[in-house]
Amino acid sequence: MTTFWFIVIAFLWTGYFVLEGFDFGVGALLPLLSRSETDRKQVLGTIGPVWDGNEVWLITAIGAMFAAFPAWYSGLLSGFYLAVFLVIAGLIVRGVGLEWRGKVHSRREVALCDAGIVTGSVLPAFLWGAIFGNLLFGTALATVLGGALSLSVAVLHGAVFVALKTTGAVRARARRAALLAAVGAVPVAIGTLPSVPGKGPMWTLGTALLAASALAAGVTLVWGRREGWAFTATATSIAATTATVFGVLWSAPLPGLTLAEAASAPYTLTVLTWIGLLALPGVIAYQAWTYWVFRKRLTAQVS
Repeated sequence: MTTFWFIVIAFLWTGYFVLEGFDFGVGALLPLLSRSETDRKQVLGTIGPVWDGNEVWLITAIGAMFAAFPAWYSGLLSGFYLAVFLVIAGLIVRGVGLEWRGKVHSRREVALCDAGIVTGSVLPAFLWGAIFGNLLFGTALATVLGGALSLSVAVLHGAVFVALKTTGAVRARARRAALLAAVGAVPVAIGTLPSVPGKGPMWTLGTALLAASALAAGVTLVWGRREGWAFTATATSIAATTATVFGVLWSAPLPGLTLAEAASAPYTLTVLTWIGLLALPGVIAYQAWTYWVFRKRLTAQVS
């Protein structure tokens, strides 16, 4: 049960980083991809129907950690209290900006909403990487590199998503933004990811190499205007990176704390398993249906 729930939690974090990753990227790129209010509506329309659903993965992942591994939950959130607080503050500011933007009318109020969207996207995208980088290596350099990796990959992922979901000038700008983001993302990934498996099992070397190669492939596909495959590649890179990180954390999710020591009682894990088996497939199916419904590209006439 302990191993099963660790894998479930790793899966939930993977879903969060893959889906929320392009949300963060889109929000961070909003000023760069837009030349008019019509452009800004088109860019934000790509994530409008799904951004709040993507955040559910974080809530579920944190809730599962609290129930299945309370010592891990408390140690992680208290040990990185300030960073987690800033992540939550960023998510709140971004949510307010996204929700209120269509309800305000003055230029000043719209500009404040846009600033909240950008700030609330950049902060979490950087801080989650910084937290896990510090958790793995415990150094200031690893913290900065982890943050730079997660932010740059999120920006690339978001640019590819906008290129996949839009038409016209915004699509062209998104492709250029993806290629520019790759200038930072690919070198940081190649320089950072190979060092992670040294602290974990051998198979994490394979996932680290997959993450780096998928990222490079995504850039090549963007260049060839194959946005659908490019998005698949960047999503694969994020998933492989998350698998690498959690593979290293498997033996000790926190320094000096083994997975068995962090786990809840067997009875608690058994009850959680039945709840998860009943609820999780429905949640995944519902969100997959949402993405299917809103699968079409957005034109410049988006309302």
